Amino acid sequence: MSDTDELMRRLEKLEELAAFQERAIEDLGNTVTGQWKQIEAVRRELANLGAQLRDIEANGVVTPQSEPPPPHY
Repeated sequence: MSDTDELMRRLEKLEELAAFQERAIEDLGNTVTGQWKQIEAVRRELANLGAQLRDIEANGVVTPQSEPPPPHY
């Protein structure tokens, strides 16, 4: 094998590795983006639930003492 052939083989291997890494980085970026969207949705839902709970507590709609016990008691 000549030096040129060896260099070409190594160059092709490096190009394959770079392409693989580029794809892996793109996949990871997409995963992180998807997870960030999910985290933001959960945060919004938690904030909404917290606001609803504060409204219920402030209005005195439901208190633990006013609720009847479950039927099995």
